[in-house]
Amino acid sequence: MQLGLTKTLAKTQRQSGVRAFTTGYTNQALIDKDHKYCAQNYKPLPVVLSKGQGLYVWDVEGKRYFDFLCGYSSNNQGHCHPKIIKEFVEQAQKITLPSRAFYNDQMGLTAEYLTKLLGYEKFLPMNTGVEACETAVKIARRWGYVVKKIPQDKAEVVMANGNFWGRSITASGACDDPSRYTNFGPFTPGFPLIPYNDIAAVKKVFESNPNICGIMFEPIQGEGGVIVPDANYLKNVKELCKKHNVLMMLDEVQTGFGRTGKLMASDWEGVKPDIVSVGKALSGGTMPVSGAFCDAHIMDNIKPGDHGSTFGGNPLGMAVARVAIQTLIEERMVENALAMGDVFAEQLESIKSPLMKETRGRGLFRAIEVVSDAKVKGDDLAYILMKKGLLTKASHDYSLRLAPALIIKEKEIVEATNIIKEGFQELEKLNKERSQL
Repeated sequence: MQLGLTKTLAKTQRQSGVRAFTTGYTNQALIDKDHKYCAQNYKPLPVVLSKGQGLYVWDVEGKRYFDFLCGYSSNNQGHCHPKIIKEFVEQAQKITLPSRAFYNDQMGLTAEYLTKLLGYEKFLPMNTGVEACETAVKIARRWGYVVKKIPQDKAEVVMANGNFWGRSITASGACDDPSRYTNFGPFTPGFPLIPYNDIAAVKKVFESNPNICGIMFEPIQGEGGVIVPDANYLKNVKELCKKHNVLMMLDEVQTGFGRTGKLMASDWEGVKPDIVSVGKALSGGTMPVSGAFCDAHIMDNIKPGDHGSTFGGNPLGMAVARVAIQTLIEERMVENALAMGDVFAEQLESIKSPLMKETRGRGLFRAIEVVSDAKVKGDDLAYILMKKGLLTKASHDYSLRLAPALIIKEKEIVEATNIIKEGFQELEKLNKERSQL
């Protein structure tokens, strides 16, 4: 039986001063084990990663790659940032999980730091992004019944087409993506869908339905393809929310904490949502930490026993989250994302290929879109870039997300862009070959 063991892989390799430890297995051998023993609910690129540091990751065979997916923006601070890992290790040696049956010495400190940083009064900690968004929905519905006096079981939260906030039963039903809802129903009711970036649609649904307690959407749609709404869209939604007594709820799980060149993407319009959900980069990519923020008059409608999580607010996660965001702020990663985002946008605009439809984004949250009438798709480009040493993933069929760590410098952006340019050249060859078949 082929185990994929090689003598060369038993050695460690040094690249850019970082030791890339190998496991003794080839990429393919471990992929085979995954296919045999794991649920096939993802379709990864054929590379097995074993180490990450800063902007880079290494596979089990010692090859280094730019990471331009960045854990779907979980690793904003870069892989294994030494300050964050130090805090992780030190806290893990003290106490990790006493449960919420007791207070712990980290949750209050982290809640104080984050609420003051983001300008809210209360924080409800959870673990994953979808939990943070479900938490926001529960907070909004409770507010709807207690404060807005919506009739029992009639409260609704408006969602946008093209949204992605997870794959729970509720999130799967509250979307327009067949891959998430087909053969998984019945679903949780109470989530009317409207077009994204359509202020007239918001106005219409608010005027026609008095039982709406909130509207939840991404300030920039991530999984939808890095879709940036029109200028003042957030401001206009906020004004309509005030007029109709509806809570504005932003899902900043992917866009939050510097990704777009502002601390929060809503800062681009100077808008403060009533509820904001965060996650991913909150822990610097080390462990699941998420949560929802709002002011006391909204949050305090949640009483003991109404909501919670065994791991939510655990001292390990809270200690790591506090240091992760302090590091982001102290090392001026947000400012770097803004400056390098402009550089990256200019570099991407310099790519001239008949197969590139457009490039879009804000800060270091970017995407390039392949034309839809060719014989190639975004996955083809992602595979080509992987071979050339840059990792990312297609979103839907034709968009390719480009989101490096916020520590990237201009030299590295130029190097990565050159790889992308070469990738488009190969994509053009592949398209020509397929067109001749």
